[in-house]
Amino acid sequence: MNKLAFPLLGAAMLTLAGCISFGAEPPDTLLTLTSTAQVPVGQQQNGGNARSLVVTVPVTPASIAAQRVPVQSSPTAIAYVKDAVWSEPPARLFARLVSDTVAARTGRVVVSQVQAVGEANDQLDGELRNFGLDATTREAVVTFDAALSRSGQQNIEKRRFEARVPVAAIDAASTGPALNQAANQVAAQLADWIGR
Repeated sequence: MNKLAFPLLGAAMLTLAGCISFGAEPPDTLLTLTSTAQVPVGQQQNGGNARSLVVTVPVTPASIAAQRVPVQSSPTAIAYVKDAVWSEPPARLFARLVSDTVAARTGRVVVSQVQAVGEANDQLDGELRNFGLDATTREAVVTFDAALSRSGQQNIEKRRFEARVPVAAIDAASTGPALNQAANQVAAQLADWIGR
């Protein structure tokens, strides 16, 4: 290879590198949920002293399964909030928030499905039907259809929970705090319904 080939090859690679993208630009921040009710650090919980509960990750429609925040712009149209991206799927964030809230408010031992093998536990399942913004009312909306199976009982209890929190604007900065507040309200309602 002659001496001119190396500079030409380097220039071609630099030109090509400007055209190739290996993924979208990451967002400035990622959204998450934080429970307003927490079990104190170091507090021991014992399944022998309190009833245990398994909280499963809820099922969701496709619009919520994504890590973007849906906006219901009309009864038949959904858009997404620009630059609002969850740190992980919202259903997992919501299940963790519910677990923390139930443990703190009821004293129950909340365990994962793996930890629950071979033990008699109550189980909370459900569908997270809404977890986004409603543009027509300018509210963050969280709707959860809960199904509770209590250990030793044949029937399943079902109930719908919903919280609506006003948002100042349909933007990334307003979305996270409003959805966090609405999710905490639903989690508190769930904890009170489940009881001790």
